[in-house]
Amino acid sequence: MARTSHDTWWKNAVFYQIYPLSFCDSDGDSYGDLRGVISKLDYLAGALGVDALWLSPFYQSPMKDWGYDISDHTDVDPLMGDLDTARELIEEAHSKGLRVIVDYVINHTSDQHPWFLESRSSRTSPKRDWYVWRDGRDGNPPNNWVSVFSGPSWSYDQESRQWYRHTYLRDQPDLNWRNPEVVEAMFDVARFWLDMGVDGFRVDAAHQMMKDPQERDNPPAPPDYPRPYKNMGEYDDFIHLYDFSHPDVHEIHRRLRAVTDAYERDVLTVGEIHIFDLPEWASYYGEDFDQLNMPFNFHLMTAEWNVPSLRAVIEAVLWNVPVGGWTNWTLGNHDEVRLATRLPDGHERLAALLLLTIRGTPFLYYGDELGMRQVAVDRDQARDPWGHNVSWLSRDGARTPMHWSDEPNAGFGPAGATTWLPIAPDYIKLNVETELGNADSTLNLYRRLIALRKAHPALRVGSFLSHPSSSGDVFAYRRESDSETMTVVLNFAEEERTIDVGRGELVFSTADPERQDRIGGAVALGPREGVVIEHV
Repeated sequence: MARTSHDTWWKNAVFYQIYPLSFCDSDGDSYGDLRGVISKLDYLAGALGVDALWLSPFYQSPMKDWGYDISDHTDVDPLMGDLDTARELIEEAHSKGLRVIVDYVINHTSDQHPWFLESRSSRTSPKRDWYVWRDGRDGNPPNNWVSVFSGPSWSYDQESRQWYRHTYLRDQPDLNWRNPEVVEAMFDVARFWLDMGVDGFRVDAAHQMMKDPQERDNPPAPPDYPRPYKNMGEYDDFIHLYDFSHPDVHEIHRRLRAVTDAYERDVLTVGEIHIFDLPEWASYYGEDFDQLNMPFNFHLMTAEWNVPSLRAVIEAVLWNVPVGGWTNWTLGNHDEVRLATRLPDGHERLAALLLLTIRGTPFLYYGDELGMRQVAVDRDQARDPWGHNVSWLSRDGARTPMHWSDEPNAGFGPAGATTWLPIAPDYIKLNVETELGNADSTLNLYRRLIALRKAHPALRVGSFLSHPSSSGDVFAYRRESDSETMTVVLNFAEEERTIDVGRGELVFSTADPERQDRIGGAVALGPREGVVIEHV
């Protein structure tokens, strides 16, 4: 059973996602690397004040999907370092009080992985059944399943005259999780990194591994069928009944949980679950909390950005989290348009306050603390295989290099080097060095919020209750622990608003870092201002 104490480290933590290729280039080869991450640990633990890092893949890879196509799960790609550097990063992070979780890419491998090379070498290969191979249907793929990246989920192998399944790129063949040898081999991967010292895993595509054993065709989506929060191209043309979240996947997560619980320390598993039916999403906690510690919670990121929608989503998620369970929240990652670009001007400060004060563990995406925006990447500089020919799907614009200073290349790497993705032109103003010196910067807003959260148990582990003074454009909620009560108020309006929240001390404002008011009952908020009130 999950550890449910309020002292559990991941309940109290603020996580920070690092996309290593874009964080810091220590050797001038145009790509970020693990040594670069090590060089910025003081910023993360000290200046910013986060508690835990999530490292996107740094494993050996042909880089067809920039690290999510893995050719060796237990080695580091030379672009980013080696195993000794990975070990040093984990140890250095721990010495500074930072926990480290890593991506556990569980659904597939690269087609260059030795397992797949052996599997495709012959129909009689001992590893043939480590992947999903099928005969076609009248010269066509075995069924009508479509890849997340569009096109059939099956590719034909001329040598063996069979089709192999891939949920994503044809370069990313699906592992056969119905084969016990695959299960044990992949659990050994988890043990390898746990033995190396990592504190847990972000489980990639955690709902994808198990599909319909009969491999039935998906029905076409009718015109009025609800569409996802973003355009997925051809993938949206079907109702994904049979290639998505088969019930058997829960047994895999129970067994993975047994692997992580075998370690004496508190190991976290947070799974990428792109499911928006809340009861089904919550089923990934498992009975008696025997599956994921937390399914990743994307509901806030996909909600309409207005008070009624946000309030409804937050209340619905918290209602569906099992009693004794814990959730997380995020507003950005490596697959989504940058937060500051998605929101109306000026609202990223409200978003930071919301993310860091609702009940649950916040996950920040690198650069969002600076207000970094989506970059328009020209076709000749594009790297992302998804949306390479469909601009609205490209993820490149959210993965551009981190801005460290106003020096050439934003301090990401040596001046004069050509970075793997272009530097955003606004780096002169939006960078760590400049923003640290500006008390009113987005970075200093995040720093103050993280410090406030650490100082107040009500904001970390307290209960959540929407305040009756909330309205159509003002969202207020109460956070309460055994020792204190706090009220958070966010004004989404373009005009001043005043609401009654009771007596207290105003201890935080998104608009004025110096604002410290005694509240007699009513609090006035400027346009797009958020405040935190401590009741004394």
